[in-house]
Amino acid sequence: MAGSPHVDDVLRLGVMTEPSERPERVSAHRPHLDAELEGALLRELMRTWHELNRAHFKGGMRAPVLRLSAGGDGDAGQTLGRWRLEHRTIELSRGLVLEQPWGATVEVLKHEMAHQYVHEVLGATDETAHGPAFQQVCVRLGIDAAASGMPEVDDPRRARLRQRVEGLLALANSPNRHEAENAAALAQRLILKHNIALSELPERRRYGYRHLGQPKGRHAEAEHILAAILAEHFFVEAIWVPAYRPREGKRGNVLEISGTPENLEMAAYVYDFLLQTGECLWRRHKREHDIQRNRDRRRFVAGVMEGFLDRLATEKRKNTEKGLVWVGDADLHRYYRRRHPHVRSVRLRGHGLDPTRARGRQAGRNIVLRRGVGEGEAQNRGRALPAGRRGKG
Repeated sequence: MAGSPHVDDVLRLGVMTEPSERPERVSAHRPHLDAELEGALLRELMRTWHELNRAHFKGGMRAPVLRLSAGGDGDAGQTLGRWRLEHRTIELSRGLVLEQPWGATVEVLKHEMAHQYVHEVLGATDETAHGPAFQQVCVRLGIDAAASGMPEVDDPRRARLRQRVEGLLALANSPNRHEAENAAALAQRLILKHNIALSELPERRRYGYRHLGQPKGRHAEAEHILAAILAEHFFVEAIWVPAYRPREGKRGNVLEISGTPENLEMAAYVYDFLLQTGECLWRRHKREHDIQRNRDRRRFVAGVMEGFLDRLATEKRKNTEKGLVWVGDADLHRYYRRRHPHVRSVRLRGHGLDPTRARGRQAGRNIVLRRGVGEGEAQNRGRALPAGRRGKG
């Protein structure tokens, strides 16, 4: 917002988060929590403020007052957040916090904290709210500085890539296994070539982030292996980030991926595809072995993910032999580290011989990445690669 920095800084809906996770329009009605849950929510927001202050602002700020609001006068439910210097208050829209993914709330909080930092630490009180000092802080810390939102425009190169990959994944539904495997391998090779070509261009690429799945207190081992699959083979960075469920008053974690829009789309598709395929393969395994209970489901599905990881490693070696070598994306890594300055790496533990897990691993080695998920010859058609899909966290 232009004007004096002493005037309330207002961030309106849909202008703050990354292009890949802009929240949908917040409804005009006023969401409600009982007093206990609202108190827990405000405590969680303050805890998040302190974490962001340490991680991004080196602990340089004093805690403000945090409050929830229904929105600005005349546009109830439309205001995402505001920093009020005279009251040392950060206000966040109740509709945003309750109706949108927690990641969107964190991004809005970062934006308002950047305003607080400019005013209270840098002492820049003679600039407009989104002036040079604010812009510099946001660039340095990887915070979206936008004061107004623009519709996302689909790059023609992305659209062509998506169409070609989608066509190859459709061919991978062929009942001829050799043809299906070739089509799936060609799709992965096409994505690899696309990323190698982009890395050689001088132009700066655009990055975003997306949250996959639902926040949970504990994620299955298969989901952790799946996160490693995406990070190692699908050109994204992956990290488990805290998430809060305001209506339940519970903390959890959710998988966040960072990358270019086309790689986010592909990684999100693979995430959904493999989770659904793992469940389909477990149901088939139960039928074939007359298993009545789900006691071994988690170990079997973890094996499925390991088997698919084996398959991808084999494909990677073949591509390397053909001279297609991916050396990484330094710009993406810098974007990722700005979002997450303090990252702790965790290695997945190896597992000994386990018949159930071994059967899952063998099944996973036979997975062909294709369009839709189904069992047997009758394919239960799933969604295609989305056009500019925005994550729901």
